Amino acid sequence: MELVEMVYLISKELPDTERFGLITQMQRAAVSIPSNIAEGYGRGGGNYRSHVLIAKGSLMELETQLELCVRLQLIKKERILDCWKASQDVGRMLTKLSLALVKNK
Repeated sequence: MELVEMVYLISKELPDTERFGLITQMQRAAVSIPSNIAEGYGRGGGNYRSHVLIAKGSLMELETQLELCVRLQLIKKERILDCWKASQDVGRMLTKLSLALVKNK
């Protein structure tokens, strides 16, 4: 959830020309991460791991979009560092959760 908040703050700093481009994509990818975790948990069973893996895919999309923002010089790299670190932390958590769900079968 904190990562989503960070993405929304960063997206406010992007140019208005990206309103229907990177801004929307970044926000959707970020929101998709906790949403898929919640949906999978709510459904229970084997769906949980599948949704965790979908969340991890959304995280990878978000990281790509953050990198694109820097490469396209829409935002300075220093501005996204905290968000990047948070995304790496979330990635590690999702990996551990996914592995734990395999062991608990």
